[in-house]
Amino acid sequence: MGEWFEKLKLGDLPALAARQYGGREALCYQDRRWSYAEFDAEVDRVARGLIGIGVAHGEHVALWMVNRPEWLFLMYAVAKIGAVLVPLNTRYRTADVAYTVRQSESATWISMARSGPVDYLAMLRENLPDIAGRQPIDSDALPKLRRVVLLSEQGEPGMLSWADMLSAGEALGHDALTRRAMAVDPDDVMIIAYTSGTTGHPKGVMHSHIVIRNMVDRISRIGVTFTDVIINNLPMFHLYGYSESALLAMLSGARQVLMESFDAAETLRLVEAERATIMHGFDTHYKDMLDCQARDKRDLSSLRFGTFPAGMANSTPIVRRAQRELVRTVSGWGMSETWAFTACSFANSTEDQRCEASGFPQPGFEFRIIDPATGAELPSGEQGELLVRGYQIMKGYYNKPEETAAAIDEAGWMHTGDTALLRPDGHIRFIGRFKDMLKVGGENVSPAEVEAYLLELPEVDQVAIVGYPDARLAEVPVAFVVPSKDASVTLELITAHIKGTIASYKIPRHIICVAELPMTPTGKVQKHKLRIQAVQEIGPD
Repeated sequence: MGEWFEKLKLGDLPALAARQYGGREALCYQDRRWSYAEFDAEVDRVARGLIGIGVAHGEHVALWMVNRPEWLFLMYAVAKIGAVLVPLNTRYRTADVAYTVRQSESATWISMARSGPVDYLAMLRENLPDIAGRQPIDSDALPKLRRVVLLSEQGEPGMLSWADMLSAGEALGHDALTRRAMAVDPDDVMIIAYTSGTTGHPKGVMHSHIVIRNMVDRISRIGVTFTDVIINNLPMFHLYGYSESALLAMLSGARQVLMESFDAAETLRLVEAERATIMHGFDTHYKDMLDCQARDKRDLSSLRFGTFPAGMANSTPIVRRAQRELVRTVSGWGMSETWAFTACSFANSTEDQRCEASGFPQPGFEFRIIDPATGAELPSGEQGELLVRGYQIMKGYYNKPEETAAAIDEAGWMHTGDTALLRPDGHIRFIGRFKDMLKVGGENVSPAEVEAYLLELPEVDQVAIVGYPDARLAEVPVAFVVPSKDASVTLELITAHIKGTIASYKIPRHIICVAELPMTPTGKVQKHKLRIQAVQEIGPD
């Protein structure tokens, strides 16, 4: 018996879109535009280049790049030849990126050279000491890495340029690419998306091409068509931007207006200039856009809706204000392990459902709320841990079987670590996290990871990282430090130690020195007490 849902492959989508929408505009980036036919041709050109430099079926390709057209071409080209994309957070710094490339066992690393003040090439050189032309990349630090491609017209010693890669594919005929595309199985792993965990280092979440089914269902639920224009301004290394802008556009035939990164004023200018109909963002983004619109009004009448993951109490005032001053929004909930939106509002959901809840479960998913202490299922309206089961649950964490088994039980339920409740109307409401995780402006921050770096300082004896409320970023890290004997620990000291090593959003914004940390009888830090103390000592935001 065949599958009831046609299993599509990500790499085939540009060709399907070109056949259906060929001459329609697919992409606008700065002063350049591509039709769907041109977009498809560029994907094939990049795919042949990847084959030409030796990227094999199943190979992991790390991509370290801000939003650019090349990101989109690679997104589909890597999948088309049966390789696996490993998007890297562009806010990673030396320690973050080295761990992720190594843990993912990436064989190819594609990076830009510079973006604004950030020198990616310098960080590449720091991580890859053997690429200075002395020998191939085979250092003990990164044993799997075979090649580096730099987004530039001219290569560096030991690296290929983007032009080199494209030239390598020019001699390949159409049949070579066709054979590689035909060999792809839609059940193969297609992407490894890294998400921070509560135990320290990020974990690589594996997904197959089945994510397409999730997107097709959502397109139907919220009513996206080829007449829509999507502002793509969220980082595509996050599944939110990857799915809700890049993939949503390709599957619906909508036009996407690509931005390198989020900027509130530029977003609103482009909405007006390009007559955009759809935008996306977390509460941080909407607050910036609301403030910007209040200062300098733009014509936003073309907007039909925006997505806004609502539910948390601190986001409600912003989402309510957005309805009046920006755009009607739809809500949703998801996580890397379950894909971006596993629950989503309907197009005709009430304002209460769109602003106070986090969406209605999509087809093919089951949701439960349990008492995390007993495992007992809780009735509607009671808060507990959210469990999710369905076709879209991740295939696992890459090379982390124990962590995978801890997250997904024998019955297939994903234990999210999120606090939520099921409303009587069937919508879920995301409230917060059971897991010890911070959410800084939409970015996951593992306290354990930051604590490990601070403990490298001889002046720090003990440390605990907790969240402190922030009007713009939802929360920011605060470090509670027990100094070593006779040592002085300042915010400047710890910032100097970790700046440039880990992403800036992970760096503590405040430091509180204490004689001891509050502990449970079993020796665990009572972080709920520290959160209260932080507000008392620092004061309300």
